[in-house]
Amino acid sequence: MTLRVGRIPFLVCAPFFHDFLGREGDFGDVAFLDGPPSVQCVGLMDGTIHLSPASSIAFAQKPDAFVLSSSLCTSCSFEVRSVKLFAQRPIEELNGCRVRLTSQSKTSVTLLRILLEMRLGLHPEYVTGIAAEADDEACLLIGDLALEENERHRFAYSYDLGTLWQNWHGLPFVFGAWIIAKEALSPTLRPVLESYMQRTEQGIETFKKAPSQALDRWLAKYPVNLPRTVVEDYYRVLDYRFTDERKKSLSLFYELAAKMGIIASKPAIEYF
Repeated sequence: MTLRVGRIPFLVCAPFFHDFLGREGDFGDVAFLDGPPSVQCVGLMDGTIHLSPASSIAFAQKPDAFVLSSSLCTSCSFEVRSVKLFAQRPIEELNGCRVRLTSQSKTSVTLLRILLEMRLGLHPEYVTGIAAEADDEACLLIGDLALEENERHRFAYSYDLGTLWQNWHGLPFVFGAWIIAKEALSPTLRPVLESYMQRTEQGIETFKKAPSQALDRWLAKYPVNLPRTVVEDYYRVLDYRFTDERKKSLSLFYELAAKMGIIASKPAIEYF
């Protein structure tokens, strides 16, 4: 039986997947399906994939069906750089304004709503899209699109959502969690899963030791419109360790999302 892995082709996920690129044939019991976090969330829900470092909110939408990796996540120390609100006016002045929300990540959208509505008491007009448009008063971008917008300087103001959360709660935000379907814990798939996750952790360490070589392989398959220096510097702010502090932060995020009615209730978290 094949372990189906949702692979997110964003720079933030390069440490997870670089070691498998061009060598997929060496892992006959693993299949990769590419797509942004939103696509991977759908795949988890409908069973198309078994696991992915997907938007953390996905787990809360169907918690009885999943467990989380106890050791890996996608987080940051204060700024994350790739999840940002870009605006033509200060964030405090966005009440009633048109804010474009990315369709690529429900976690980022939920976090922005919590920050705007609960933290600042604002109620903008939300619209959905992927990229920024010329008439946007503000827009939420994630992943490589956010990193590229950082370099364009088309908006007068920008706000890093990881920084806003940490300034508010004193905790690093967890943007992505390795969400694993309980089906993958079956006697047939569990050995494959354990081997795959171990190889992924080894890949992160390899990336840390030789990021330039790993990025050569990654960017050959998933090119971005960014200077190489910006790409390499990006990894200075990322942290993939799912520490107790980050688990506390994720639990708080679920609690606030439940209070806003975005999820039905705060889920109990099971770990693998």
